[in-house]
Amino acid sequence: MRYDLVIFDNDGVLVDSEPLSNAILAGYLTELGHPTTYEESLRDYMGGAVHRIHDTILERTGQRLPDDFDETLHSRVFAAFERDLTAVAGVTDVLGKLVADGVPYCVASSGSHERIRVGHRKTGLDLWFTPDTVFSAQDVGRGKPAPDLFLHAAERMGVAPERCAVVEDSPLGVEAARAAGMDVYAFTAMSAPGELPGAHGYFDDMAQLPALLL
Repeated sequence: MRYDLVIFDNDGVLVDSEPLSNAILAGYLTELGHPTTYEESLRDYMGGAVHRIHDTILERTGQRLPDDFDETLHSRVFAAFERDLTAVAGVTDVLGKLVADGVPYCVASSGSHERIRVGHRKTGLDLWFTPDTVFSAQDVGRGKPAPDLFLHAAERMGVAPERCAVVEDSPLGVEAARAAGMDVYAFTAMSAPGELPGAHGYFDDMAQLPALLL
Protein backbone atom coordinates (compact mmCIF):
# COMPACT_ATOMS: atom_id res chain seq x y z
CA MET A 1 0.00 0.00 0.00
CA ARG A 2 1.38 3.39 -0.97
CA TYR A 3 0.17 5.29 2.11
CA ASP A 4 1.53 5.36 5.64
CA LEU A 5 -1.81 6.28 7.21
CA VAL A 6 -5.47 5.97 6.24
CA ILE A 7 -7.76 8.51 7.89
CA PHE A 8 -11.46 7.66 7.93
CA ASP A 9 -14.31 10.05 8.35
CA ASN A 10 -16.85 8.54 10.72
CA ASP A 11 -20.44 9.43 9.85
CA GLY A 12 -21.41 7.83 6.56
CA VAL A 13 -18.02 6.11 6.14
CA LEU A 14 -17.64 3.92 9.23
CA VAL A 15 -21.18 4.11 10.62
CA ASP A 16 -24.33 4.48 8.52
CA SER A 17 -25.50 7.48 10.53
CA GLU A 18 -26.19 10.20 7.98
CA PRO A 19 -29.80 9.18 7.15
CA LEU A 20 -30.68 8.96 10.85
CA SER A 21 -28.96 12.12 12.03
CA ASN A 22 -30.04 14.34 9.14
CA ALA A 23 -33.67 13.28 9.40
CA ILE A 24 -33.58 14.18 13.09
CA LEU A 25 -31.76 17.46 12.47
CA ALA A 26 -34.19 18.53 9.74
CA GLY A 27 -37.15 17.75 11.98
CA TYR A 28 -35.68 19.58 14.96
CA LEU A 29 -34.82 22.72 12.97
CA THR A 30 -38.31 22.73 11.48
CA GLU A 31 -39.78 22.34 14.95
CA LEU A 32 -37.79 25.41 16.04
CA GLY A 33 -39.22 27.52 13.21
CA HIS A 34 -36.47 27.01 10.64
CA PRO A 35 -38.15 24.81 8.00
CA THR A 36 -35.59 22.31 6.72
CA THR A 37 -36.05 19.25 4.55
CA TYR A 38 -33.97 16.10 4.84
CA GLU A 39 -32.35 16.92 1.49
CA GLU A 40 -31.50 20.44 2.65
CA SER A 41 -29.95 19.07 5.83
CA LEU A 42 -27.71 16.77 3.80
CA ARG A 43 -26.76 19.63 1.48
CA ASP A 44 -25.99 22.18 4.17
CA TYR A 45 -24.72 20.21 7.17
CA MET A 46 -23.52 16.75 6.13
CA GLY A 47 -19.91 16.35 7.19
CA GLY A 48 -19.83 19.51 9.28
CA ALA A 49 -19.44 20.10 13.00
CA VAL A 50 -22.45 21.24 15.02
CA HIS A 51 -21.19 24.83 15.13
CA ARG A 52 -21.87 24.97 11.37
CA ILE A 53 -25.60 24.62 12.11
CA HIS A 54 -25.50 27.54 14.54
CA ASP A 55 -23.49 29.67 12.12
CA THR A 56 -25.73 28.92 9.14
CA ILE A 57 -29.01 29.63 10.96
CA LEU A 58 -27.64 32.87 12.42
CA GLU A 59 -26.36 34.01 9.03
CA ARG A 60 -29.63 33.22 7.26
CA THR A 61 -32.14 34.40 9.84
CA GLY A 62 -30.32 36.60 12.34
CA GLN A 63 -31.63 34.29 15.07
CA ARG A 64 -29.65 32.18 17.49
CA LEU A 65 -30.57 28.59 18.21
CA PRO A 66 -31.60 27.76 21.81
CA ASP A 67 -28.89 27.33 24.41
CA ASP A 68 -29.84 23.67 24.82
CA PHE A 69 -29.86 22.98 21.06
CA ASP A 70 -26.72 20.82 21.07
CA GLU A 71 -27.82 18.81 24.10
CA THR A 72 -31.29 18.17 22.70
CA LEU A 73 -30.02 17.30 19.22
CA HIS A 74 -27.42 14.91 20.59
CA SER A 75 -29.88 13.18 22.91
CA ARG A 76 -32.28 12.57 20.01
CA VAL A 77 -29.52 11.38 17.70
CA PHE A 78 -27.96 9.10 20.31
CA ALA A 79 -31.36 7.54 21.05
CA ALA A 80 -31.78 6.79 17.33
CA PHE A 81 -28.25 5.35 17.22
CA GLU A 82 -29.04 2.98 20.08
CA ARG A 83 -32.11 1.75 18.21
CA ASP A 84 -31.05 1.63 14.60
CA LEU A 85 -27.40 2.40 13.87
CA THR A 86 -25.32 -0.09 11.88
CA ALA A 87 -21.76 -0.11 10.57
CA VAL A 88 -21.31 0.68 6.90
CA ALA A 89 -21.42 -2.59 4.96
CA GLY A 90 -17.97 -4.02 4.33
CA VAL A 91 -16.00 -1.50 6.39
CA THR A 92 -14.73 -4.08 8.89
CA ASP A 93 -13.29 -6.05 5.99
CA VAL A 94 -11.36 -2.93 4.94
CA LEU A 95 -10.09 -2.40 8.49
CA GLY A 96 -9.09 -6.04 8.70
CA LYS A 97 -7.06 -5.75 5.51
CA LEU A 98 -5.27 -2.65 6.85
CA VAL A 99 -4.41 -4.54 10.02
CA ALA A 100 -3.18 -7.53 8.01
CA ASP A 101 -1.04 -5.25 5.82
CA GLY A 102 0.33 -3.35 8.82
CA VAL A 103 -1.05 0.01 7.65
CA PRO A 104 -2.02 2.39 10.49
CA TYR A 105 -5.44 3.99 10.39
CA CYS A 106 -7.50 6.38 12.48
CA VAL A 107 -10.79 8.29 12.45
CA ALA A 108 -11.13 12.07 12.14
CA SER A 109 -14.75 13.11 12.60
CA SER A 110 -16.69 16.35 12.75
CA GLY A 111 -18.79 14.68 15.45
CA SER A 112 -18.04 14.90 19.15
CA HIS A 113 -16.03 12.25 20.94
CA GLU A 114 -19.23 11.15 22.67
CA ARG A 115 -21.01 10.74 19.33
CA ILE A 116 -18.14 8.65 18.01
CA ARG A 117 -18.07 6.48 21.15
CA VAL A 118 -21.83 5.88 21.09
CA GLY A 119 -21.79 4.90 17.43
CA HIS A 120 -18.75 2.66 17.69
CA ARG A 121 -20.03 0.91 20.79
CA LYS A 122 -23.40 0.20 19.16
CA THR A 123 -21.87 -1.14 15.94
CA GLY A 124 -18.90 -3.00 17.42
CA LEU A 125 -16.37 -0.69 15.77
CA ASP A 126 -14.96 0.08 19.21
CA LEU A 127 -13.04 -3.18 18.77
CA TRP A 128 -11.17 -1.61 15.84
CA PHE A 129 -10.21 1.76 17.34
CA THR A 130 -8.32 2.79 20.45
CA PRO A 131 -8.67 6.21 22.13
CA ASP A 132 -5.39 7.37 20.60
CA THR A 133 -6.69 6.70 17.06
CA VAL A 134 -9.91 8.71 17.46
CA PHE A 135 -9.91 12.42 16.62
CA SER A 136 -12.82 14.85 16.76
CA ALA A 137 -13.49 18.42 15.66
CA GLN A 138 -13.59 19.05 19.42
CA ASP A 139 -9.81 18.66 19.37
CA VAL A 140 -9.18 21.63 17.05
CA GLY A 141 -10.36 25.19 16.66
CA ARG A 142 -12.03 24.81 13.27
CA GLY A 143 -13.95 21.88 11.83
CA LYS A 144 -14.20 20.79 8.21
CA PRO A 145 -13.85 22.26 5.56
CA ALA A 146 -10.79 23.68 7.34
CA PRO A 147 -7.84 21.25 7.17
CA ASP A 148 -7.09 21.52 10.90
CA LEU A 149 -8.63 18.21 11.99
CA PHE A 150 -6.89 16.11 9.36
CA LEU A 151 -3.56 17.84 10.00
CA HIS A 152 -4.01 17.27 13.74
CA ALA A 153 -4.72 13.56 13.20
CA ALA A 154 -1.68 13.13 10.95
CA GLU A 155 0.57 14.93 13.43
CA ARG A 156 -0.65 12.84 16.35
CA MET A 157 -0.17 9.66 14.32
CA GLY A 158 3.34 10.78 13.30
CA VAL A 159 2.74 10.77 9.53
CA ALA A 160 3.38 13.56 7.01
CA PRO A 161 0.21 14.85 5.29
CA GLU A 162 1.40 13.82 1.84
CA ARG A 163 1.68 10.23 3.06
CA CYS A 164 -1.97 10.12 4.18
CA ALA A 165 -5.10 8.93 2.41
CA VAL A 166 -8.46 10.23 3.59
CA VAL A 167 -11.76 8.40 3.11
CA GLU A 168 -14.67 10.83 3.00
CA ASP A 169 -18.28 11.02 1.88
CA SER A 170 -19.13 14.73 2.14
CA PRO A 171 -18.16 17.83 0.13
CA LEU A 172 -16.90 19.51 3.32
CA GLY A 173 -14.69 16.53 4.09
CA VAL A 174 -13.24 16.29 0.60
CA GLU A 175 -12.47 20.01 0.67
CA ALA A 176 -10.79 19.67 4.07
CA ALA A 177 -8.62 16.76 2.98
CA ARG A 178 -7.49 18.57 -0.14
CA ALA A 179 -6.68 21.66 1.90
CA ALA A 180 -4.56 19.46 4.16
CA GLY A 181 -2.52 18.27 1.16
CA MET A 182 -3.79 14.70 1.43
CA ASP A 183 -5.13 12.32 -1.20
CA VAL A 184 -8.85 11.78 -0.66
CA TYR A 185 -11.12 8.95 -1.80
CA ALA A 186 -14.82 9.69 -1.96
CA PHE A 187 -17.44 7.17 -0.89
CA THR A 188 -20.50 7.93 -3.00
CA ALA A 189 -23.20 6.10 -1.06
CA MET A 190 -24.85 9.40 -0.06
CA SER A 191 -23.48 11.89 -2.61
CA ALA A 192 -22.95 11.64 -6.35
CA PRO A 193 -19.36 11.98 -7.62
CA GLY A 194 -20.24 15.37 -9.11
CA GLU A 195 -21.06 16.62 -5.61
CA LEU A 196 -17.58 15.62 -4.38
CA PRO A 197 -15.23 17.39 -6.78
CA GLY A 198 -11.49 17.00 -6.47
CA ALA A 199 -11.31 13.50 -5.00
CA HIS A 200 -8.51 11.25 -6.23
CA GLY A 201 -10.89 8.33 -6.63
CA TYR A 202 -14.55 7.40 -6.19
CA PHE A 203 -16.21 4.22 -4.99
CA ASP A 204 -19.72 3.16 -4.01
CA ASP A 205 -18.88 -0.13 -2.29
CA MET A 206 -16.33 -0.59 0.50
CA ALA A 207 -15.01 -3.68 -1.27
CA GLN A 208 -13.61 -1.34 -3.94
CA LEU A 209 -11.57 0.78 -1.51
CA PRO A 210 -8.46 -1.38 -0.91
CA ALA A 211 -7.60 -1.45 -4.62
CA LEU A 212 -7.76 2.36 -4.75
CA LEU A 213 -5.25 2.62 -1.91
CA LEU A 214 -2.64 0.39 -3.56
